[in-house]
Amino acid sequence: MTEKKKISVHLRIWRQNQGEKKGGFVKYSVSDISPDSSFLEMLDLLNEQLIKSGEEPVEFDSDCREGICGTCGQIIDGVAHSRQQAIATCQLHMRRYKDGDTITVEPFRAKAYPHIKDLVVDRGALDRIITRGGYISANTGSAPDAMPS
Repeated sequence: MTEKKKISVHLRIWRQNQGEKKGGFVKYSVSDISPDSSFLEMLDLLNEQLIKSGEEPVEFDSDCREGICGTCGQIIDGVAHSRQQAIATCQLHMRRYKDGDTITVEPFRAKAYPHIKDLVVDRGALDRIITRGGYISANTGSAPDAMPS
């Protein structure tokens, strides 16, 4: 079996603590990435690299990593979840990128989602809707939404 060629990417990631008035983009490079890795696995590689060098890891949310929960949401290259349509960030795979690409990653920016740290926002408003039986429906291009009986 032939192993796929590993890639390297350059990242521009928003870094900011909640109490700080101003954040900014910080540049990083990550190498030896399998094209089959998810975007979040690539961020895990970055954090391993940062921890080894004594730096603080980039904070980001994820839970199921199966495209179900929605906690992984980020703005990637100016688009929610990425330029690939109808996926969650955790469903984005690094095979979508070329060796040497630069990727810009930032948190959602909306009054309903106050910034906490780095790529983490407070999703409390959405979570309150969900826990009260409400839902948000988005066309993901697959089977139609179920209708309540």
